[in-house]
Amino acid sequence: MTKARIFRLSISILLLTALALQGRILEHANAQSGQSSLSKVAGSVTIYRDKWGVPHVYGPTDYSVIFGFMYAQAEDNFWQIEDSYIQALGRASEVYGPQMLNADLVNRALGIVEISKAEYPKLNRRMQEICRATADGLNYFIEKNPQVKPRLITKFEPWHLLAFGRFAQYQLFIYRRAGIRDAEIRTAVREVKADGTTSPVEGAMNTSGDGIRDQVAETSVSGSLIEQFNDAQAEAAMIGSNTWAITPARSASGNAMLFINPHQPFFGPGQWIEGHIHSDEGWNLSGATFPGSPFPTIGHNETLGWSHTVNTPDIIDVWAEKFDDPNNPLNYRYGTSHRTATEWTDSISVKGDSGMQKRTFRFSKTHHGPVVAVRDGKPMTVRMARFEDGGVLEQRYEMGKARNLKEFKTAMARVSVPMFNTMYADRDGNIWYLYNGAVPIRDQKYDWSKPVDGSDPGAEWKGYHKLEDLPQTLNPESGWAQNCNATPFLASGDETGRNGNPDSSGVPKYMVGENDGPRSMMSRRLLGERQKFTFEEWAKAAFDTRCILAEQMIPKLAEEWASLKASDSAKAAKTAEAIELLKKWDGTSSYDSEAMTIFTLWAYTRTLPQARQLTKNMPHPDVAVLEYVMGDLAKSWGTWKVKWGEITRIQRVHTSGTIEPFSDDKPSLPVAGGPGDFVGIVFSFYSPAARGQKRRYGTVGHSFVSVVEFGKQVKARSLLQFGQNSDPESDHYFDQAELYSKMQFKPAWFTLEEIKANLERSYHPGAATAARAMKAAK
Repeated sequence: MTKARIFRLSISILLLTALALQGRILEHANAQSGQSSLSKVAGSVTIYRDKWGVPHVYGPTDYSVIFGFMYAQAEDNFWQIEDSYIQALGRASEVYGPQMLNADLVNRALGIVEISKAEYPKLNRRMQEICRATADGLNYFIEKNPQVKPRLITKFEPWHLLAFGRFAQYQLFIYRRAGIRDAEIRTAVREVKADGTTSPVEGAMNTSGDGIRDQVAETSVSGSLIEQFNDAQAEAAMIGSNTWAITPARSASGNAMLFINPHQPFFGPGQWIEGHIHSDEGWNLSGATFPGSPFPTIGHNETLGWSHTVNTPDIIDVWAEKFDDPNNPLNYRYGTSHRTATEWTDSISVKGDSGMQKRTFRFSKTHHGPVVAVRDGKPMTVRMARFEDGGVLEQRYEMGKARNLKEFKTAMARVSVPMFNTMYADRDGNIWYLYNGAVPIRDQKYDWSKPVDGSDPGAEWKGYHKLEDLPQTLNPESGWAQNCNATPFLASGDETGRNGNPDSSGVPKYMVGENDGPRSMMSRRLLGERQKFTFEEWAKAAFDTRCILAEQMIPKLAEEWASLKASDSAKAAKTAEAIELLKKWDGTSSYDSEAMTIFTLWAYTRTLPQARQLTKNMPHPDVAVLEYVMGDLAKSWGTWKVKWGEITRIQRVHTSGTIEPFSDDKPSLPVAGGPGDFVGIVFSFYSPAARGQKRRYGTVGHSFVSVVEFGKQVKARSLLQFGQNSDPESDHYFDQAELYSKMQFKPAWFTLEEIKANLERSYHPGAATAARAMKAAK
């Protein structure tokens, strides 16, 4: 090599080294600049923690208050935020191993990550700003709190929020409405081996015959966290929520009032967290949301408020596809010809005993959607309303920014939020109930409740129904509206009389599927029996413990028992004392009520398939169930006479709801509420049997509860079932549970004057004083 060439080579190496060094310097400078920028944002934000630990976040811009709210949420429950986002990204197998593979496969088949990544750059400036603020607030928390160790996500990206929204709304909730279990994804996906060949995913089941449900159940991993989360979410959908509103005509103060009462799971991704954001850009919103969401999704501002309950419009469909082209296995029949499916591969890292294993899978989709199951040899594709469209974030932002009914209706007219009954009230005295849904327009000659023929061009969606097509009522004649997950057509009164119920004529069958329900019946009675409510009476009604089904069911049970006594007095004597107790009971639950215990457990047990099967040929089936329940109680407690407050308790365990078991040896409090749809009670509290324990502990029901009066200055009270902070060492871990047990609210302070008068502490995100004050996150 000549000296000239050596010289030129040396110069090239020096230049490359200099460029690399410059790149690192610029990268470091940019990082420093970013940190400096976030520090400036943090310095402009003040988090006011009131006496109950609720964060009231004040800042100059909408971006700044989201940044601060996310930081505050992370202080309260970073574990849950990260866990929800891990699942939303389809990466749960990296943390939990093979038990989460089904959920990750569903996530990848739905394309949640890719759709969300592609959506982010298409958002308008304001929505991108919200996404950035969400990520920046979480990343700033990680930077300033080194004692908190993320399990997987060390840096949150702006598009993560969009993925989380799709996961929480669609994967955990809407997707399951199609009747497809997560484990069925294994029938639709092929695993790609190192040599390029494919094979069925380990654990895939034979789907021939009618035993698909049993086969799916057998394939599901016992104890899987995501299955338990999903079951809780599905249970919440069944259990539902309550919401009411009254006009000034039914209010003693002459102000409209709102009752906010969603029944979400107490643990996992769907639990509530409370907060209040106040921006100098005109955003002043107080309420609750899921951990990881950038702002409250139910609540109120200075002039209006709203709540949601779950409804069941048909917003998801399944198509049975026909891949019948011998020349191309990706071709599927459509009309008189074929279309070609899209196929792709994706890799999932799965934690195992010997470390992380990277596994690759092959997915496919038609124009209807991804193939998520194969039944009787037929690939099943699924489509969910507005899933790919986006727009939910912007609609919810505009709902919270609205100043009056017109602006709120404009936001709702987007119909981007795919479901949820919406109850609204405002300072002008309006109340409005809407059976909201992004409902596809369909040909009604098809049965959309079952998989439809994917090869039939007639079985396609034809756009979406507009806001005016949806059942709704504005300022009904009765002066009130309610929805408790029941039919919208009894929102404002019973079927008789002029009450302002929504008109059911012309509503397609696929739009509304609900019938009347016990909590709705009880709510209509409660709202109709009082001419005017004071705010105190409105707050008390939120925890009403009358059981309307007791009025209907106990007389029938007593009649059946009398029949048994006439034919077999000795057998009837075994349950005589319980029957007499129930007949004398007024149907109101309380801590001390033994009748509530025996009635509730009997009312629930008789609905179980096993009980129905065992008693179907018995002449007195309900008495047989009563005898069983009495015996079961006596087995655990030594007597069947157990007070409701002794057996039904509230106890806080790990935020996941699965890592830490309930225990009779740990602190808990009595609860007078009961399972709403089994007994017809407003104060809903579902407490399934806890393994190995005598007592039963709440897992879903009254969670975030709030009452709001819209006067010249809004007045509100609120409550979380446990407390604001998930750290057992925090003063706000279980402090609200005592109020919950007593059926009382805490104040929901809204003005800065009120907040400062009831202040625990105030600080800027990341400030040293806040870091010292905050206990180490668990």
